[in-house]
Amino acid sequence: MVDAASYLALGHVFTANMTGNTVLLAFASAGANGPSVLRSGAALAAFALGASVAGRIAARADAYRHKWTGIALGIEAGLLWASMAVVSAAGADLTHHFASLYGTIALTGLAMGIRYATVLKLQVPDVNPNVLTSTIGMLASGAHPRWTRGAASVATMVAGAAVGTYLLRHSVAVVFGLAGSISAACALAAWFGLPRISIYEPQVIVKTQHSVSGA
Repeated sequence: MVDAASYLALGHVFTANMTGNTVLLAFASAGANGPSVLRSGAALAAFALGASVAGRIAARADAYRHKWTGIALGIEAGLLWASMAVVSAAGADLTHHFASLYGTIALTGLAMGIRYATVLKLQVPDVNPNVLTSTIGMLASGAHPRWTRGAASVATMVAGAAVGTYLLRHSVAVVFGLAGSISAACALAAWFGLPRISIYEPQVIVKTQHSVSGA
């Protein structure tokens, strides 16, 4: 959703997908029309700063993942709601409002950097928050170990982009507002729903051996 809003309403820049944003940065550096070195560079810097912030939260807030995950996603929700406020005040065309445009790029880039680093830190098996191409390739080739989880990640990303694009017909602020609300729901789910175990606590894996007899 954030990528749909950033690319379509903020002047051809991705604030969540840094692979695409880096390619746009290269296009702009080579003189292509549309992409901007300044916009893509600002998004890249904000994303990197957000990822750094998430790392510090995980290191300092608490060893228990439900707490630092909830804090990080709560901050992300706040940044997305702040983006909603900025675009609401700026009006329809953000590209003509320098401060609002780059303020929104910075806020959403920070939010997405925090989300990316937090999801990586959670280490959910077979879920990479960025490498969509490899997920699709593994699914198509039958090499993905958990195809349902991989397919779900692809489907939700496609659905989010489609919903974001549709909502842009009404308002950019609506997209950021809804995205912030989803992040807030994730923060609450993390705070109250994640297992309250330390990420530094060694996990004991019990292996059960099955004897198979053949006739």
